[in-house]
Amino acid sequence: MSKLLSPIQIGKFELKNRIVISPMCQYTAEDGFANDWHLVHLGSRAIGRAALIIQEATAVSPEGRISYGDLGLWKDEQIDKLKQIVDFLHSQGSLVGIQLAHAGRKASSEKPWKGSAQIRSHEENGWLTYSVSALPFAEGQEAPVALDAEGIEKVLRDFEEATKRAVKAGYDVIEIHAAHGYLLHQFYSPLSNQRTDEYGGSFENRIRLTLEVVDRVQSVMSEDQLLFVRISATDWIEGAWDIDDSVKLVKILQERGVQVIDTSTGGNRITNIPAEPNYQVPFAAQIKEETGIITGCVGLINTPQQAEEILQNDEADLILIARESLRNPHFPLYAGVVLNDEISWPPQYERAFPKHGEWK
Repeated sequence: MSKLLSPIQIGKFELKNRIVISPMCQYTAEDGFANDWHLVHLGSRAIGRAALIIQEATAVSPEGRISYGDLGLWKDEQIDKLKQIVDFLHSQGSLVGIQLAHAGRKASSEKPWKGSAQIRSHEENGWLTYSVSALPFAEGQEAPVALDAEGIEKVLRDFEEATKRAVKAGYDVIEIHAAHGYLLHQFYSPLSNQRTDEYGGSFENRIRLTLEVVDRVQSVMSEDQLLFVRISATDWIEGAWDIDDSVKLVKILQERGVQVIDTSTGGNRITNIPAEPNYQVPFAAQIKEETGIITGCVGLINTPQQAEEILQNDEADLILIARESLRNPHFPLYAGVVLNDEISWPPQYERAFPKHGEWK
């Protein structure tokens, strides 16, 4: 049996294979509410037999959204549709996760197919953004407001309340988004953190908010839920956040009960990133080797053979698929054919089951 399609035990859960659908923003919500697009989008990946499906970055507050089309979980009324989606994914045998997020200074952006530009606070669909320091993400953008003590406490409370709602909706996994230049990454990276208080300066101070969010989230999680954290393992800039910092952070997160590190990179400043197949895998491999924590890897992993090789080389434990899942929602079924391995097809689809090697 291939390692890609073999099960893995994490906490009380057995994932039926190592394929995880990475959070992918759809920019299709209104006022944070999910709709039938999200049901069909996520549901098709469950029909395709992914072991775990992590819902897109879901804002813990209106001002924490990347765009006005983002999902949110800042009020109770948003729970019902999400619970419907979770229940359907469970009915297809998939575990379900939610990525709780706050975009910080990268909030108030236009939808990608409309250019992704920042929308200034006085413009339609725009709002005031908040960050660790009053530094815009890019030159010419409106500067965010640096969070004061009251603002930081609001962020912590928002993560806590969103987690309570996620428990009610029935998610199996809570993932804290601390990557891609969003708020928690803004705090721990020296590129964006110019504070001189207890949240700035030293490594210990810069990671403080991430640890406080972890603690607040854990305080209200169900004892059965798993806790993931997505980090950017490097800023790809000399003298900024790097893999050694990430290993130090992960060791502390591990001590605090985090079970899986979802390993990505970059996003806190526009820079040249050598984006090519497997370009982020070495970071997951180093974190796995130096900490022993379960790691997931992401980034231009497009074929079952490529994913299998990563696992066979013990570079990661989970393979997170994003763009390739958009192209092929049934990637796990495809992997079973290509790798000549057993995987259970939905009975409604079995008549289309190809002979091994035909679906390439």
